[in-house]
Amino acid sequence: MFDRRLLIYFNWGFFGLVLSLVCVGIVTLYSAVAVGTAGPPSTLYIKQITWYGIGLFILAIVFMIDYRYFDRWAYVVYGACLILLAAVLLFGRYGGGSKRWLGFGPVHLQPSELVKIAVVFVLAHYYSRVMEPRGLTLRELIKPIILVGLPFVLIVKQPDLGTAMLVVLIAASITVFVKIEWKTLIFFIFAGAGSAAMAWLFFLKSYQKQRIMTFLDPNRDPLGTGYHIIQSKIAVGSGRISGKGLFQGTQNTLSFIPEQHTDFIFSVWAEEVGFIGSACVILAFMILIIWGLRIAHECRDPFGTTLSVGVTAMIFWQVVINIGMIMGLMPVVGMPLPFISYGGSSIVAVIVCVGILLNVSTRRFIARDGQVIG
Repeated sequence: MFDRRLLIYFNWGFFGLVLSLVCVGIVTLYSAVAVGTAGPPSTLYIKQITWYGIGLFILAIVFMIDYRYFDRWAYVVYGACLILLAAVLLFGRYGGGSKRWLGFGPVHLQPSELVKIAVVFVLAHYYSRVMEPRGLTLRELIKPIILVGLPFVLIVKQPDLGTAMLVVLIAASITVFVKIEWKTLIFFIFAGAGSAAMAWLFFLKSYQKQRIMTFLDPNRDPLGTGYHIIQSKIAVGSGRISGKGLFQGTQNTLSFIPEQHTDFIFSVWAEEVGFIGSACVILAFMILIIWGLRIAHECRDPFGTTLSVGVTAMIFWQVVINIGMIMGLMPVVGMPLPFISYGGSSIVAVIVCVGILLNVSTRRFIARDGQVIG
């Protein structure tokens, strides 16, 4: 039987903010594919709206299940996602030079998007049981390192270094939140620096190194690897204060912006609505992230708090990396902008995060036994 108290305590303001970002995504995607350069416009547009609908349906399911049950099933979800990642390496579909998708008839699933949530689940499950005021020791962090390392390796094998590093950033954010000892933190800083040097010398592929070098100096290859950043910055700058108007961006309509419906979709928005419109979207994301942290702060059990921090960190890092990328502040990686970039798996994953936050926000008033918490 449906509990009417879920509607009474539902966080309508937070949900409304998410819907406003979804509306921005629909408008921007329509503009990005209006000239048909990213594929048949009607097909992409209708597909995205369909994915929004599927995402909202899944959000309703996630919201109806008490988030405390996710604690019990964390390892099951994590294990299932690892199996999907392994299946990608064996049976996955190629696209953009990497093998990231599993085909299920007309539907293409990107398991790495779901793994980000699975990692948040298992870390919240583990940390909620071992967190101490003194901070976690290196020995207590061995298990989380393994839990994060397994999907990291499988995602790197695709190869998809951007998503793999995002998983690490999410895990690091959760770990810093639950607190670790100072000497352990110093150890990880030095270990991270050493690992970065080793990766550069022995593990990074030539195109990955080229992306980093292009980030430092896009003009070293303006018609090759630097083209994305240069055209994106031109689009952002040409929008000026108020923009050129919706559907009037020349960089977009003349197809100068690469990947204008996915990774670089914010360039389309920035050119058409200018600094004012761009600042409004960035402000909306900031409010969303702060609201997510507030939900975590108000939660009364360790698992719910850590879970909320994790999914908020996931949204935060995707926003920072994507917008930093299109402004030339970060290297170009395949990182969608939450709620706005085209992509079914990424849309569903980020809307699931919203469902989790709404779940935690609502049930902070309701105990598992159904009693109202004062």
